[in-house]
Amino acid sequence: MHFLANLQLVILGTKLAVLFPAIPLAIAADFYKFGRPWLFAFSFVGLAPLAERVSFLTEQIACFTGPTVGGLLNATCGNATELIIALFALYQNKIHVLKYSLLGSILSNLLLVLGTSLICGGLANLKKEQRYDREQADVNSLLLLMGLLCHMLPLMFRYATGEGPDTFYHTLELSRASSIIMLIAYAAYIFFQLKTHRQSFEPQEEGNEEEEEKAVIGFWSAFSWLVGMTMIITLLSEYVVGTIEAASDSSGVSVSFISIILLPIVGNAAEHAGSIIFAFKNKLDISLGVALGSATQISMFVIPLSVLVGWIMHVRMDLDFSLLETGSLGFAIIITAFTLQDGTSHYMKGVVLFLCYIVIAACFWVHKIPQNQITVGKPFTGVFAS
Repeated sequence: MHFLANLQLVILGTKLAVLFPAIPLAIAADFYKFGRPWLFAFSFVGLAPLAERVSFLTEQIACFTGPTVGGLLNATCGNATELIIALFALYQNKIHVLKYSLLGSILSNLLLVLGTSLICGGLANLKKEQRYDREQADVNSLLLLMGLLCHMLPLMFRYATGEGPDTFYHTLELSRASSIIMLIAYAAYIFFQLKTHRQSFEPQEEGNEEEEEKAVIGFWSAFSWLVGMTMIITLLSEYVVGTIEAASDSSGVSVSFISIILLPIVGNAAEHAGSIIFAFKNKLDISLGVALGSATQISMFVIPLSVLVGWIMHVRMDLDFSLLETGSLGFAIIITAFTLQDGTSHYMKGVVLFLCYIVIAACFWVHKIPQNQITVGKPFTGVFAS
C-alpha cells in the first residue's frame, strides 16, 4: 500500500503523466528495431515527464536536508537531463550536438522561460507593480557575462591568428584554462548564494510559507525514485544522442534546430512550469532564481565541466562555439541584463525576450551543418591529450 501511494504521487501527480507511456515504447522501439526516428521520437517525449518529476523529487528531499543542502541538490539535479545528454554526446564524439544542446539550454532559460514568465506575471498582475531584488539578477548577469567572455576569447583568437594546427592547439589550451577559472567562479557563486548572502536569494515574504511546507513522501522513498528516474533519463538520453541525425534526416529538420530549440524545451520543462507559476503569484524573485540560476549553472558549471571531462577522455572539446552561436548567446545575455537592470517588470519586457527567442529559433531552423561536422571530437594526441 505504501508503494502504491508513492506510485500515485510520483507518477500520477503531474499533468505530464500522459507522456510516461513513451518510455516503454522507446525501450520497445530499441529492442524490436522499429527504426531510429521512432526511437528518437519516443525518447524525446519520454524525457519531459522525467525532467519534471526529478525536480519534484529534489524538492521533497530538500524538505529533509535543509535549505543549504537542498539548494545544492536542486542546482545539481535541475539540469540533470542536459548534463546527461551532454556527457553522452561527449562520449560519442558528437561535439556539435553537445555544444548546441548546452547553448540551447542557456537561450531557453534566458529568453523562453524568463520571457514567458514575465509575460504571464505581467498580465496576471496588471494592477500591481512587480518588483524583484536586483542583487540576485546582477550577480547572475555578471557570471553570464564572464562566461560569454570565456566563449568569445577562443573565437576571437581563432579569427585573429587564422586557421591551422597551431591555432587549434592554443585554442584548446585557452579553453581548458578558462574552464578551470569558470568552475572556480561558480564555486565562489555557490558559497556567495548559500553562505554569505543567502538573504539576497531567499525572499523574506516567502519565509512563513516555506516553514509550513512538508514533504509528501519519505526521504528514502524520494531518493530511491530519484535514482531510478535518473537511470531512465540516462537510457533515454543515450537513445536521443545516438539517433538525432536519423531524426534530422527523416524529418528534414536540422540537427542544430533539434539540439538548440527542441531538446532544451524538454530538458527545461520543470523550470519553465515552476517559473511561470511563481510569476503568476507575483513572486518574481523565485522566477528569476529558477531561470537565471539554471542558465548560470549551464554556462559556468556544465560547459566547463564538459571541457575538462573531454580533456580526460582525450576528446577535443573547447569553448569555441563558432560565430553564429556565440553571437546569439552574447545578444541574449546582453538583452536579458538590460531587461533586468531597474528592478521592476511588466509584460512588455517578457514579450521582447520571447520574440528574441523566436527570431533565434528561426535562424537555426534554416541553419544547416554538414553531417561530417557533427562528429568532430576524434581522439587528440599530444601534450593536452594527457
